[in-house]
Amino acid sequence: MNYTIDLSLKPTTFDLWHVCLAGTVVVLALILLTVLLSVLFAMMRCNKNHSSQFRPANLVAAEPIVKVIEKIVEVEKLVPAPIPEPVILKEATPDAALQLLGLLQKNARFIDFIQEDIASYSDVDVGVAARVVHEGCKKAVHEHFTLTPIRTELEGNKVTLPAGFDAASVRLTGNIVGSAPFTGTLVHKGWQVTDVRLAKLTQTHNANIIAPAEVEL
Repeated sequence: MNYTIDLSLKPTTFDLWHVCLAGTVVVLALILLTVLLSVLFAMMRCNKNHSSQFRPANLVAAEPIVKVIEKIVEVEKLVPAPIPEPVILKEATPDAALQLLGLLQKNARFIDFIQEDIASYSDVDVGVAARVVHEGCKKAVHEHFTLTPIRTELEGNKVTLPAGFDAASVRLTGNIVGSAPFTGTLVHKGWQVTDVRLAKLTQTHNANIIAPAEVEL
């Protein structure tokens, strides 16, 4: 017994079975549409995150670096470069030095001694003259200057120079390596003048005349 189904036929009545079937089709269609929309939104969000995650670092950081450079340039334009302080040189007048030479000549005949050609004299004669010059120079210096040693240690002893020592009062010699503190041997204790007692000169005094010429009548 053969059954032939004619698909072109339209139902003439709607019973409960047909209503349930139609409702099921509608619900399935809505579910399918919702799933498709969810998948589409998920794919769009994933593509967006993926593109931002793999963005080149230089493109992301380019704008902040440019802004920082612009700010540095602006600050350099606003803040002028510091002007170095001028080096002030003290003007030394020759009067004091000339006065000291005059004192050494007066007390020790110092200029006469150094101007003399001593090559033709014997060591004994030079020694005798040097003793006279030494005594006169010592008298003149001690009378007009107060001298004190810079270092109080005995020469030949070991001394340690801390960091920040006065390089003007202590001169380093030998193998200088690294930075202070330095430990070495005191070769010379040094001298410094703590008081000067030179006489004041009048306006008419010619300090260039170390020793006037002498004429005996």
